[in-house]
Amino acid sequence: MGRLTERRRVVTLRRDGSRSKGDLLAVEEPLELRLAGESFTVTMRTPGHDFELVAGFLVAEGIISSQEHLRSLRYCAGTDEHGNQTYNVIDAELDPALPPTSLLRTRNVLTTSACGICGTTSIDAVEKTLPVQRTDLLRLTSDVLLQLPELMRERQTLFAKTGGVHAAGLFDADGELLCLREDVGRHNAVDKVVGWALTQGRLPLSGTVLQVSGRASFELVQKAALAGIEMLSAVGAPSSLAVDLAERSGLTLAGFSRGGSINLYTHFQRVETEDEQS
Repeated sequence: MGRLTERRRVVTLRRDGSRSKGDLLAVEEPLELRLAGESFTVTMRTPGHDFELVAGFLVAEGIISSQEHLRSLRYCAGTDEHGNQTYNVIDAELDPALPPTSLLRTRNVLTTSACGICGTTSIDAVEKTLPVQRTDLLRLTSDVLLQLPELMRERQTLFAKTGGVHAAGLFDADGELLCLREDVGRHNAVDKVVGWALTQGRLPLSGTVLQVSGRASFELVQKAALAGIEMLSAVGAPSSLAVDLAERSGLTLAGFSRGGSINLYTHFQRVETEDEQS
């Protein structure tokens, strides 16, 4: 695994002068995914939990849906200018019984850390991969929901060092943290959580809430829905398309989760308010 942080010189400017110091930055490196030896996509990510990232990405693409579909993951040989293994290329072996058509979605070669579905030819095609039926097991109180951003923030060790990464935290209805991952890309952090669930045999993730830093975009709703997560809560705002997809897929979507308040946009029945509890 590569380094998570890298120290660089920075000059800080203030009204009373300037100061030079060392600063820790979150590392961003490319990761190439190969399927059966053929290049499929490249994403920019923070090194670490790479196998989970690949597994979660394959779930989000609708290529696999269970642990049995993924035969193996391995790093390919590759070195930097100093002769060190880069760990930046992963080859995935899939179940040969999977339909070949599952690999035919046309994508651009490069996916940036800010965009999860760049190059996907049709949003309609993405929507068709969503499950028709969803579970409705999750019930949690508004008090628990409001605590999730802080509970996640307390565990964000890489963010505490660099201030430069996003996070995704998976919680149960009692606010118990099941898994937390950090990455320079929001969608990568979510893929790593979903990949963790796949490798643990926990998909679909019924009865869980996914808390994310930043905003709630269409691709994050898509990833949560495909993983069977029942609720997505974001610190920032959702997009209109994210709300539309959440409504259609049966996902509870929340946004602006900060400062002791939160907005619910879809499927409100999963959250018990203080009035309902009294």
